[in-house]
Amino acid sequence: MERGDLFVISAPSGAGKSTLCSMLVEKVDGFVFSVSHTTRSPRPGEVDGKDYFFVSEQEFEKLVAEDAFIEWARVHGNLYGTHRAQVMEQLSMGMDVILDIDVQGAKQVKSKLPGAITIFILPPSWQALEERLLKRGSEDRKKIKTRLQNALKEIEEVSNYHYCIVNDELHVAFGELKSIVSAERSKTRRVLAGKIDLARLRPGPDSWFLS
Repeated sequence: MERGDLFVISAPSGAGKSTLCSMLVEKVDGFVFSVSHTTRSPRPGEVDGKDYFFVSEQEFEKLVAEDAFIEWARVHGNLYGTHRAQVMEQLSMGMDVILDIDVQGAKQVKSKLPGAITIFILPPSWQALEERLLKRGSEDRKKIKTRLQNALKEIEEVSNYHYCIVNDELHVAFGELKSIVSAERSKTRRVLAGKIDLARLRPGPDSWFLS
């Protein structure tokens, strides 16, 4: 069976990463979203097991001790991690897997799975990033300031990613994301593994070419 690819997508908070990842799973066949574990509290509308696996710090630390995560990090005061077995099973089933993770986690994944495809989402400007975080209305200004301080450091990592998308208009950014996926799925390894048998591109015994 054709093995899937791992797509690692990072961005500062407010750049629209989660929205783009959700659109990709919803609108492009063959994708599955890797659900991370986190110790943060659910936001309004978030569902355990769908958006995140919400666990206590004690549960999270137990999984770390068991080496269950392919990557994990403390971000904005909370712990986040990607379960190794879940990702590897999905890839082996031929699914393309999306990891929506921060730059710390992305570095860990790249060191363990160098074939991962990395994509960074940028906001169009600093002002736009501030406005998006304020409009969320889910956090106080102190927490938003922490996210913005982290954003300064995260944006410096953009040159370490294979691809970069500026999310100014969502539909344009999504079109660019789909183009990246299409290009990766058209690489020789994947085409030969799942789309065509080279034997079909050789002349048969009845071909006029051999006469």
